[in-house]
Amino acid sequence: MSVGLGFFSGSRPHPHVVFGGRRRSRVSRSMAISSGSGKVAPCFQSLDGIRGIAENGRYKVWLLDQFGVLHDGKKPYPGAISTLESLASSGMKMIILSNSSRRASVTVEKMKTLGFDPSIFLGTITSGELTYQYLHRRDDPWFAKLGRSCIHMTWSDRGAISLEGLGLQVVESVKDADFILIHGTEALGLSTGDALPMDLEDLELVLEHCADKGIPMVVANPDFVTVEERALRVMPGTLAAKYEKLGGEVRWMGKPDKVIYESAIAMAGSDASECIAVGDSLHHDIKGANAAGIESVFVTGGVHADELGLTDFGQVADTKSIEALASKHEANPSYVVPSFSW
Repeated sequence: MSVGLGFFSGSRPHPHVVFGGRRRSRVSRSMAISSGSGKVAPCFQSLDGIRGIAENGRYKVWLLDQFGVLHDGKKPYPGAISTLESLASSGMKMIILSNSSRRASVTVEKMKTLGFDPSIFLGTITSGELTYQYLHRRDDPWFAKLGRSCIHMTWSDRGAISLEGLGLQVVESVKDADFILIHGTEALGLSTGDALPMDLEDLELVLEHCADKGIPMVVANPDFVTVEERALRVMPGTLAAKYEKLGGEVRWMGKPDKVIYESAIAMAGSDASECIAVGDSLHHDIKGANAAGIESVFVTGGVHADELGLTDFGQVADTKSIEALASKHEANPSYVVPSFSW
């Protein structure tokens, strides 16, 4: 698959700098011990920050989630920008790998407004960009069979997503739809191009009618929830999971599906053994990296903070709590850190 079309890619070279002394940090190793249920507890290394991982020289490509890792949707996390600069100075290639339903160029502009320098990244790949490219090219057999009429679930307060250039017809009646396209969880797209605000329960009712008809769904953001200033906001993956429970067919266009990791590896011109993924969602970031054969860093202070009993930024989570939560999601992080810091 070609990933050059439509993905944002920077061109700034990263000079290689060899660091001298090493900061002392808390390091512990979680042991893989079988529980009474027969499951094996995840085995990971707990660190204060990522410096030791960066300096071991094993990983050349860093695949970075944005929400819950780099920022909370409103502002960068403390130390995130300086940590990116340290990785760049170490000669690392960095790619933003996000389940955002918006196109890559929109994400880049958003990062600028938050104070990040987009040129520090090799490129940006979003679920929304993947969805756009697959619907535009239709060279994938599954997408080639899709019709052109769709029920479109989108955003309202967060800003509706344009389908311009895709040759799609948004319809308001399920009987006229060939498939469902989900970008958001706040509104139903109208044939006029406007969006009609709807609550989650009403959108789920629409999905019940779609399931009765048996039409497929494309979800442009597989996240269930995301972090927004410490609060959790429902994401399109929640509706997609509901649709699967109703018996509907869903094409997941992002993490944890391997399609987004394959695109990132191709962009970097590398292979999985040289990559490491950093994320805050065990189901999406860590489990997805596991499936792609990529080592991973789990940031505990993001979407799972409340479940881990964390109340302050940078607070260290209890190892047994991390093991239990990772086992629940069948995810195996290689490393665990409180935040994305050096």
